[in-house]
Amino acid sequence: MQRPTAVDIFAGGGGLTVGLKSAGFQVVSAVELEPHAFATYKANHPEVKAFLQDIRTISGKSLLECSPTGRIDLLSGCPPCQGFSSLTAKYKREDSRNQLIKEMSRLVIDINPRIVMMENVPGLSNKGKPLFDELLQTLKDGGYIVNWGILQVADYGVPQSRRRLVLLAGKGFSIDLPQPTHAQDGKNGLKPWKTLRDAISGTVKPHLLSEVKKMGDPRMFKWNVVRDLSPQTLARLQAAKAGESRFEIPMELRPPCHQRNLDGFQGVYGRMSWEEVSGTITGGCTTVSKGRFGHPDEDRTISVREAALIQTFPIDYIIDTPYMDHACEIVGNALPCDFAKVIAEQCFFALEKNYSNLGETSTHVF
Repeated sequence: MQRPTAVDIFAGGGGLTVGLKSAGFQVVSAVELEPHAFATYKANHPEVKAFLQDIRTISGKSLLECSPTGRIDLLSGCPPCQGFSSLTAKYKREDSRNQLIKEMSRLVIDINPRIVMMENVPGLSNKGKPLFDELLQTLKDGGYIVNWGILQVADYGVPQSRRRLVLLAGKGFSIDLPQPTHAQDGKNGLKPWKTLRDAISGTVKPHLLSEVKKMGDPRMFKWNVVRDLSPQTLARLQAAKAGESRFEIPMELRPPCHQRNLDGFQGVYGRMSWEEVSGTITGGCTTVSKGRFGHPDEDRTISVREAALIQTFPIDYIIDTPYMDHACEIVGNALPCDFAKVIAEQCFFALEKNYSNLGETSTHVF
């Protein structure tokens, strides 16, 4: 029997595809432009017809031709969102990637999927409101019933604080957003949030990047690799306390830009806490000046592999690049796999429930 089909656009290294497949979808095609992310996607999902291509040049027809049924049940994607993120709010310039959400609207019209699933940063609904409203109108004009909201991934079993905008749209039927399964401190009878300890406590000691380069390629060590720290950075990290802000670091050790400035991100040069969720994993996840990425009790940052585990990638997931910056971007830009699965399951169950209303003979598993 044929499983329902899905397409992953803006696919990155494949975190969303992991969730889609786990939820029961057959991912038939994917689109990604960045070569290192594309290589990672193909290394882990070789059966998917993946296009190394600018989304603006891909046609709906090309994606439909990848489906064994001749149609797409689910069109899913996470358009690049840096221009709407609170993490880049200090940069006022317009980000050209903001316009890529329009490609999702175009492909909805071209493909006419049964379900549309989109994830983005919360800022899309305010900073990017005109573009978001345009997408909503396209969906409504196409006969979709739209539900969207801002969800905290920690509420769904991900050991990380990461708020995301999730949109689910069914062609003629409604898809509910998932109910939380976890809560901070286990409130309301839900499971407590998973912690950093749950995510990485069993990992082996990582290798220094300088040592790895002498021996070969970081992929040989499954990217359980950390950057070398300068003496200054090491001193700052040694002075930091797990879970505390950068203000715990003595004034004389702080970078000049932080010695008098009390604004900005409080977690930089900080250590994570074993008993709390991780902060948001970003492309800077092995650099302490870019967030609270210091290990709770070792004088190092988390490794790329540990960051991937916090993002709930499978432990054997291949990060197919020899470059640290690209590896961090692939991991940090991903939708956490377990969260993607929860959202995709909502789509799968809604499709199953409403299939009889679609007026077609079922060849699916439903």
